Amino acid sequence: MNPWNTPAWRSGAWRAWLCDHGSLTRRLRAVCPRLRVQRLSQRIALPASDEYAALGLRHGQYALIREVLLICGDTPLVFAHSVIPLAGLEGPWGALTHLGNRPLGEALFANPKVRRFPLEYRQLDARHPLYRPAVAHLGTAPRRLWMRRSQFALAGHPLLVTEAFLPALGAHPSPDSRRLK
Repeated sequence: MNPWNTPAWRSGAWRAWLCDHGSLTRRLRAVCPRLRVQRLSQRIALPASDEYAALGLRHGQYALIREVLLICGDTPLVFAHSVIPLAGLEGPWGALTHLGNRPLGEALFANPKVRRFPLEYRQLDARHPLYRPAVAHLGTAPRRLWMRRSQFALAGHPLLVTEAFLPALGAHPSPDSRRLK
């Protein structure tokens, strides 16, 4: 069984956050107008093993990996991990290398030529390579986090975004997505 096929309806209170297909940044700003992005890292590195197939990469191929926190005040709400194959950096995704502390989601959803593929869901625990960076800025690390990922494409070049929902986000009710369209 593909662990990314975990049905999101099992997530209870997290379902509305996980299943919305619009811009997560826009939804977060609806509950936290002071939302900010803190870039943790941006580097050329090897993707996680489950990211190769999702991006159509051969094992051992490098990609640009960007990791950020989406923060409300001083409280981290979401850890985001993005992977862009190097070929995409020479093509349509090249401008994304200069985002700094700006949200990737705003750039993706502002371009009508960007195609988004279906969301995938799973729970993240200490066995997954994204667990440690996702919980590194929390006082207490939960045993599990819900996360979702989605592939985007522009001019045939893929980009993979994984978002881990941190415990503090649970204190914020998900806004009605119809108001945000």
